[in-house]
Amino acid sequence: MKIVADDKIPFLRGVLEPYAEVVYLPGARINRAAVRDADALIVRTRTRIDRPLLEGSRVQFIATATIGFDHIDIPYLEEARIAWTNAPGCNSGSVMQYIAAALSHLSEQRGFSFRNTTLGVVGVGHVGSKVARMAELLGMEVLLNDPPRRRAEGDGEFISLPRLLEAADIITLHVPLNREGKDRTLGMVDAFFLSRMKPGAILINSSRGPVIVDAVVKEALRNVHLGGAVLDVWNHEPHIDKELLALTDLATPHIAGYSVDGKANGTAMSVQTLARHFGLPLTEWFPGQLPPPEKPVIRLSSKEINREEALRKAILHTYPIWRDDKTLRESPERFEELRGNYPVRREFQNYSVQLDPPHEEMEKIFRELKFNILNT
Repeated sequence: MKIVADDKIPFLRGVLEPYAEVVYLPGARINRAAVRDADALIVRTRTRIDRPLLEGSRVQFIATATIGFDHIDIPYLEEARIAWTNAPGCNSGSVMQYIAAALSHLSEQRGFSFRNTTLGVVGVGHVGSKVARMAELLGMEVLLNDPPRRRAEGDGEFISLPRLLEAADIITLHVPLNREGKDRTLGMVDAFFLSRMKPGAILINSSRGPVIVDAVVKEALRNVHLGGAVLDVWNHEPHIDKELLALTDLATPHIAGYSVDGKANGTAMSVQTLARHFGLPLTEWFPGQLPPPEKPVIRLSSKEINREEALRKAILHTYPIWRDDKTLRESPERFEELRGNYPVRREFQNYSVQLDPPHEEMEKIFRELKFNILNT
């Protein structure tokens, strides 16, 4: 058996070699010639999976080690009877951590309180659900919009997009890239969308770049109808709009989901599904020991700081988001390099908080965010 794999998928080397010939290539170089005699592919979003790539090959299984699958031509795979899988929810904790860090940074820089801020979550799947719960634990009011879930589950906790846009101080997008249909998200953040937003509200996008229309977002930021923006995903990656970059509060190179934990989950889900398809003894495989965080203990004085300050300090200890912002601003032309060589980032569950003196209410919130608690 022969497998072609993206060479940026972590923890994969050596895992499948006892059972197959494995060829590692940059995502952009996984082309028709490379896959012609392959039985399976393990890819990321940088490889377009479609008829021009696969027709005439012997590929029978595709795994993408990502939540998103808009790079996959599903109708063609169904026509060609090629099995495929993605990794739903693999990096949801990582994206939640990214949004928590962005909110904490914005709160520090702009001086607003979580308790007096309304967050609108557009798209309430694996990621959006975790983001919503995190924001509630921070003390924010949270509004939810998810048309497919609303149709399936009833109004319940969901509200219409116009109502959310009018009420939210910060809007965070967690939608798939749908290019057509009633739930189309391609270009959804357009002039009409922005005109419905509360003046001065902030937009966060960590879903897909083409969800926003760059020109109208730039204009809204310039005239301050849009009060700020945090962008992790961009149109035309890796060749991003430098004018838009300059107007953002925080800008990062598509790494919201790039924690070590998220990467390990994505790789494991791909390997396990491939193993089930081909009958390999790797159906419960998971990477071995992952690199630990540099400073795993967070010590806080519960006498000197309040709950919000403690939460901000702990969150930004795990992920100082301004570092990623700084490196991208300094060298936007290195977008793909910054993404491909992203440093170790571990999620909340790999850190322990020590509160002195102990504080029951704070400890409860930290535990719900998945931090560990150290007794003093």
